[in-house]
Amino acid sequence: MKIRNNALAGIALAATAALGLAACGSGTSSSASSSAAADGKVSGEITVYNAQHESLTQEWVDAFTKETGVKVTLRNGEDPEMANQIIQEGAASPADVFLTENSPAMTQVENAGLFADVDKATTDQVPAAYRPSTNKWTGIAARSTVLVYDKTKLTEDKLPKSMLDLAKPEWKGRWGASPSGADFQAIVSALLELKGDAATEEWLKGMKENYKSYKGNSTAMKAVDAGEVDAALIYHYYYFGDQAKTGENSKNVAQHYFKNQDPGAFVSVSGGGVLKSAKNAAAAQAFLKFITGKKGQEVLQTGDSFEYAIGSDVPSNDKLVPIKDLQAPTVDPAKLNSAKVTDLMTKTGLL
Repeated sequence: MKIRNNALAGIALAATAALGLAACGSGTSSSASSSAAADGKVSGEITVYNAQHESLTQEWVDAFTKETGVKVTLRNGEDPEMANQIIQEGAASPADVFLTENSPAMTQVENAGLFADVDKATTDQVPAAYRPSTNKWTGIAARSTVLVYDKTKLTEDKLPKSMLDLAKPEWKGRWGASPSGADFQAIVSALLELKGDAATEEWLKGMKENYKSYKGNSTAMKAVDAGEVDAALIYHYYYFGDQAKTGENSKNVAQHYFKNQDPGAFVSVSGGGVLKSAKNAAAAQAFLKFITGKKGQEVLQTGDSFEYAIGSDVPSNDKLVPIKDLQAPTVDPAKLNSAKVTDLMTKTGLL
């Protein structure tokens, strides 16, 4: 059915006016939310889609609720699963906040245009190295890539100088990884950003020839401890977590840090963001400010997650190698491309 020009003009004018009102309303709401979050005057409840470790997030939640009275409902899952759910739900998502273990899932949601800006009071608490340049979300913790190795078989001088060396023939059948996990895919995302498509695909082909696949980083480390493989590429905290318990899966294991800005020295940022569609934006922003603040980061310092504290100048757990000594490469978390990584890993037969 055709509509006359003057009718079309009327519709366009009405739409423009509606958008203008919505924009004004949104700005006022955002400003009020930011002000309330900054002043700590928040109430009600929020829903957090949580892909971080459940025990760590629960500690944050308990401390936040005790301080503010805000009730927090957690929905727990994995990084890609929760990111895809938020994207599918769009503006109808019940989530106020999204937390992840690794940053590519945050970038996925950001690229879908679903995050609100993070309050400046929060980003000011986190160094630029541990948050995206876009400020659409922020780092909340970090973990370092590490090669765990069988210290009964190998000495430091026998270890690869670079993560890229693991694709060489001399490492065939000697190392393990968990390629289906978000942890490993974040490491490959960093490699892609640092070295480009061709070099990443070449390394993945070499990996396919050389590595043994395990389900989960703990399982890969256990395989090293049992002598099944000489080494495994994982994150640092699995070793420290096992050592803090019985040490039964790491008694024969030591850690090798590649350093020297090597792709294998990548430090992955765990992320936190507030959804544009948050029903309680003020409390959501306050929660993010809390976990990146002194009290929230002290949970990392004194707890048993063994992840790095990155906010509010709080030192990390003293058992960890200081984060400044890791000599990690510079990677903007906003540029980590999980979709291209899974495409390349599928192409090379790793997924």
